[in-house]
Amino acid sequence: MDPKEPARTRVGLLGHLPRKVDVYEVGPRDGLQNELRTLPTRDKARLINALVAAGEKRIEVTSFVSPKWIPQLADAEELLNQVGRRPGVVFSALVPNLKGLERAQAAGLEEAAVFISASEAHSKKNINKTIAEALAGAKEVTAAARKAGMRVRGYLSTVWGCPYEGHVPVERVVDICRQLVDAGIYQLSLGDTIGVGTPRQTEEILSALLQHMPVDTLALHLHDTRGTALANALVGLSAGVTTFDASIGGLGGCPYAPGAAGNLATEDAVFMLQGMGVDTGINLDRLVEAGEIAQELIGRKLAGKYLQAALGERDKKASRRAQT
Repeated sequence: MDPKEPARTRVGLLGHLPRKVDVYEVGPRDGLQNELRTLPTRDKARLINALVAAGEKRIEVTSFVSPKWIPQLADAEELLNQVGRRPGVVFSALVPNLKGLERAQAAGLEEAAVFISASEAHSKKNINKTIAEALAGAKEVTAAARKAGMRVRGYLSTVWGCPYEGHVPVERVVDICRQLVDAGIYQLSLGDTIGVGTPRQTEEILSALLQHMPVDTLALHLHDTRGTALANALVGLSAGVTTFDASIGGLGGCPYAPGAAGNLATEDAVFMLQGMGVDTGINLDRLVEAGEIAQELIGRKLAGKYLQAALGERDKKASRRAQT
């Protein structure tokens, strides 16, 4: 070092990061349910097989809701029959009630997910229940599922903000989460349903929750409507969160959240994490192949930035080879 130059000290802004992170893939359920076209079951199975081939170990594949409400996922049993069971891979599904739980059990699922909103208005729009009614239903399903030997995950939507009510009090979020943990839910996926969250707000939400529950109880489910999903994920990572929901190519949205864009793209999350030395167990090249399949099946380009960059680079190389 030149003695005339001032000494430089490396600033550790991120603190201690986890060595390994779980990426919880929600594209086949949360993503496809928001598409206008209904894919044939064989095409859904093809996408799930590609995600497994990329190394994904936790995949939410469908939902056991009434086909009247989500016709895109009416083939839950048939889909699970086609994808079968994979050693080391956990398939899960959204289960809204006891009838759905019976179907999930019969299909051989080991894990179920329940859904609640932190906003009264969103809860009424989405499932036509108050928060109190939704909590009672979630507790009922959780108790029955655990009795049957299944693990239960909980989704809490509109944590960062509601399309109808705006600000959602963090005290309400904490109260709902504590009730769900007490009911036996092993993990809470906190949803920025409309993508309004900022890093400081994420820090405040996590700080409030971590006073009452361990960090491994929490996962983040971030939508990228305003381009802040990765920034919020980074805050969660720095706080010790080790599970992040993501969707291949950024598939997704919310039919009851006007203007909400898709989820954090799986390949964007994996690229960032692996670049920081955090292991995901996922192969990025194979993930791009899965993203390309997703685009082919739904018939349009997806929003995932790493996906588009990788496909664009591949096309440039192919063009250069064709010119030589």
